[in-house]
Amino acid sequence: MDRLSDGMDYSGDAGVASFFSSDFKRHDDLKQLLDSNRDNLKLDAMKRIIGMVAKGRDASDLFPAVVKNVVSKNTEVKKLVYVYLVRYAEEQQDLALLSISTFQRALKDPNQLIRASALRVLSSIRVPVIVPIVMLAIRESSADMSPYVRKTAAHAIPKLYSLDPEQKEELVQILDKLLADRTTLVVGSAVMAFEEVCPERIDLIHKNYRKLCSLLVDVDEWGQVVILNTLTRYARTQFLDPNIGDLTLDGEEKPFYDEEEKPGKQDADKPDGNENDKEKQHKNIKSKPKVEMDSDHRLLLKNCRPLLQSRSASVVMAVVQLYHHLAPKTEVHAVIKPLIRLLRSHPEVQAVVLTSIAAMSANRKTLFEPYMKNFFVRSSDPLQIKLFKLEILTNIANETNIPPILREFQTYISSQDKEFIAATIEAIGRCASNIKEVAETCLNGLVALLSHRDPAVVGGAVVVAKTLLQTQRSGNKAVISQLAKMVDRVAVPPARAAILWLLGEHSERIPHLPPDVLRKMAKTFPEEEDVVKLQILNLASKLQLTNPTQTTLLCQYVLNLAKYDQSYDIRDRARFLRQLLFPENPNSKLFKYAKRIILSSKPAPILQSRFNDRDHFQLGSLSHYLNSRANGYRDLPVFPSEAPDPTVRNVEPPPSSFTSKIVALDSKSKKQKQKKTFYSDSEKSKGSSDESGSSGTSDSDSDSSSDSEESSSESDSSDEKLQEDTKPKGKPPKPIERKVVRYKEQLKKRGSDTESGSSEEENTSEDTSGDSSETENSTSEVEKKQKESNVDLLLDLDFEETGYQRGNGSGYQGLGTSLLSPTTNPTNGTGNEKPEDALDKIQTASPIYIPRKSTELLNKMSSGGLEIYYRFTRVPHLFSTSMVSVELQLTNTSNQPLTEIRIGQKMLSDGMAVHDFDPISVFEPKKTILVPLGVDFKDRTQGAKFELLWNKEMAPMKQILHLKVPIGELVRPVSMSETLFLVEQGKLRGMTEHETKGMMGEGLVDNLNLLGEKIYEMSNLLRVPSSQDDLVRFSGQLVSSDSLVLVSIHLATSPDQETRFVVNCEKMVVGSLLLQELKEAVK
Repeated sequence: MDRLSDGMDYSGDAGVASFFSSDFKRHDDLKQLLDSNRDNLKLDAMKRIIGMVAKGRDASDLFPAVVKNVVSKNTEVKKLVYVYLVRYAEEQQDLALLSISTFQRALKDPNQLIRASALRVLSSIRVPVIVPIVMLAIRESSADMSPYVRKTAAHAIPKLYSLDPEQKEELVQILDKLLADRTTLVVGSAVMAFEEVCPERIDLIHKNYRKLCSLLVDVDEWGQVVILNTLTRYARTQFLDPNIGDLTLDGEEKPFYDEEEKPGKQDADKPDGNENDKEKQHKNIKSKPKVEMDSDHRLLLKNCRPLLQSRSASVVMAVVQLYHHLAPKTEVHAVIKPLIRLLRSHPEVQAVVLTSIAAMSANRKTLFEPYMKNFFVRSSDPLQIKLFKLEILTNIANETNIPPILREFQTYISSQDKEFIAATIEAIGRCASNIKEVAETCLNGLVALLSHRDPAVVGGAVVVAKTLLQTQRSGNKAVISQLAKMVDRVAVPPARAAILWLLGEHSERIPHLPPDVLRKMAKTFPEEEDVVKLQILNLASKLQLTNPTQTTLLCQYVLNLAKYDQSYDIRDRARFLRQLLFPENPNSKLFKYAKRIILSSKPAPILQSRFNDRDHFQLGSLSHYLNSRANGYRDLPVFPSEAPDPTVRNVEPPPSSFTSKIVALDSKSKKQKQKKTFYSDSEKSKGSSDESGSSGTSDSDSDSSSDSEESSSESDSSDEKLQEDTKPKGKPPKPIERKVVRYKEQLKKRGSDTESGSSEEENTSEDTSGDSSETENSTSEVEKKQKESNVDLLLDLDFEETGYQRGNGSGYQGLGTSLLSPTTNPTNGTGNEKPEDALDKIQTASPIYIPRKSTELLNKMSSGGLEIYYRFTRVPHLFSTSMVSVELQLTNTSNQPLTEIRIGQKMLSDGMAVHDFDPISVFEPKKTILVPLGVDFKDRTQGAKFELLWNKEMAPMKQILHLKVPIGELVRPVSMSETLFLVEQGKLRGMTEHETKGMMGEGLVDNLNLLGEKIYEMSNLLRVPSSQDDLVRFSGQLVSSDSLVLVSIHLATSPDQETRFVVNCEKMVVGSLLLQELKEAVK
């Protein structure tokens, strides 16, 4: 104090200021690190800052220094900056607004984490001015190729809705698209956003209901909880109550010969007190018809059941509440064991679980009887857990298991926790009240507790004994007398009041004790609690009516004392009783009815569980746990009285504009089938023999395709009907065959002047074919090596054929008058007839265009003379049908021979594979050679990386090659009918459909042949017949996964209109990239 009062100024002393301000040079080291030019220092600073935020320390003063680094090129630094901005963007809105342009640019970043973080920061800035910017960002991110970004877009929707509720309509449209997403990462977040923005729009759930049920097992745990709660509310509005029907009260089915059941046996099985009530309820239940469960209702219960094995307690509780509110009573037992398993978890989880069990056991006692020992109290349990277990043991107690429960209660009395002891005594009273057989035993046990050393135990025993005596109309004189003698020892006010009430109620049966007790109470009246004073007044008034000779003066004395009491309740009660017992007018009507008013019989109290009144809350919710309506709680809907229309959950068929075309095409195809010539059967057999000679059948592909079609048809009943209509009637359905046409034989058919169906051409040997091919390619610069094996012969044969195509000066094989003429897989020599079941099949066809352009893979300057070009031949690879065939053209431009040319280590992504070419032992100078290579890209455009090794002048050489693949080369052409195209397109809606608009180049709209050239050059697709002049369709199949690729081009009908491009593909990345390439190809 002397230093502070010496008159000197210490405000400039840093040492003194540090005691009063924690901001002296605060975080200066972090700011310096953030301003440095080295990324590792910035990264270290950001890690320390995020650590501070995680510990709850305030780091808001670092916002200006951190926000400057949002433009950092280091990905790790940028991620941490976005994490910081999400935390403080709402507090520092002005500074965050200055970086909005940076956030918008980050939405186009190649890294999906950066795009998602930018959207998260934008949605965290709570400024109404940027609502249009956030809306645009959400709309674009909802169609992003990354599921993580789409998930973040779903999380941003509720934030924007809370900021500007007027955007609800547009947000609902985005939500509809996200709910149709098939990615499990997105579905949970989309449902969460649905619950926050538009929970009343159950029409959005209709078409996605079955998908949500099927994806439940694969969604993350947080999403499972959200989806289960949403489906619970949905099912309560769309399905009937499954418990309406011929079911007993305990949920067990009634005997088959119910009418022959003996009444004596029923009476023996039922408690006497509830016999009449149960019979009435049985009659009411029996009068209602049995309800058959909807198949979708059963689907939900079936798909939820595996989640009971989840490691997450919240998921198990969500399934339990769903079964509790939706399942038939006979099936609820399935959730009991998983619920008991959760009792081994943390105390917080136990509290929620025990609350739910207590509520369920109040109405369904038999479910938890086998697990009684799991509810025995442990000494290590918290008080709240003990009380819950005590409640459950009381609920499930019956005549059979009451002995071990009472023995357990007896041990609880010796506990040190007074509140737990009081609850145990109350539980004993409830057991005695509910089970008449043990009422006397419980009452004797309570009387024994009257000698306990703890006053609280004695008081609780007295209160419970009073309740039990009240339920017994005759009462127990010995117990009442013993209680009356203890009135001086009992100090607990409620217990003293209970003794006085018992004496007043039974004053006629025990006339000698009540006056003496009243005399003692009159002496201590001023010191008693209010609850005791009220009972003293009641006792005095009752004795005045039953024994006026001994108690009149005592009664008047007590009324005079109460007249001047501090409590107005006691003064009012005394004034009322004085006018009733000592009226000024003896002929008063109140005085005549005083005995009937005061000594009237009182109904016995009903001891029941405090969880009985929680049925109106959803099980497991916060409102159910607190037994009070929490903020934001929505009541669980009531089951409808009549079943709503179940067809709303059927997946919608293709748009109605297509339906008429499908029907027309079906009728047209049927008419063509009926008009058969006399030789149609022979021609058909002749064509089939040609097919067997020129094409191979892949059983595995057909099996997989048929399996996929069966699974899709189960999810869409309308598609199944369309497929059934297109099948020829009167014949059993044939399995779908996908035929691969070899290019050499296909060329032979189209180039030969004779019919391909002749047996001479079918029996042509492979050696002869190879010779003729070599003759035709005599002008080629590629020298043919001697064939040493059949495998080499076949490999070289295919690539010689493609080389011939390239040497012709045209990349198109066997084109007719029109590139866009409807093309199917040829089935006979003439190529004019279609197979009888062509409408039902997806057939692999030959490509229309073979690329001639080669791309440089290895430059001769960097490799020392070895030059490599590659091109995609669109030939099915012999090693595997899932591989893309690549032709490598190796040229030795040096003057020395190269030896041991081979492929070394492969640096491939997961799942990708490369089939090596045979090692080249010696490669002479100034020579060129073609080698085949097979690559399974797994439907990705990342490319294949591998090492190429060779020796030059005995020195090892190595080059890393990166083989890039255009998106169009990942597809192989397939043929199908327009009907089948529309059916398959109807299955690929929502996130699997990509659409854009653009202007086409001059002459492409009018010249469909030129349009076809552009499409065929860009991608390995095939034209599909179309009944519309302004609509062109192409179909293909991904080489690796066999997923369909369907392309629709809606041509502009007027110069001012734009052409609409639509690509449907299950692989969303492939569909999006193919759409971009398609738009660029026809510009």
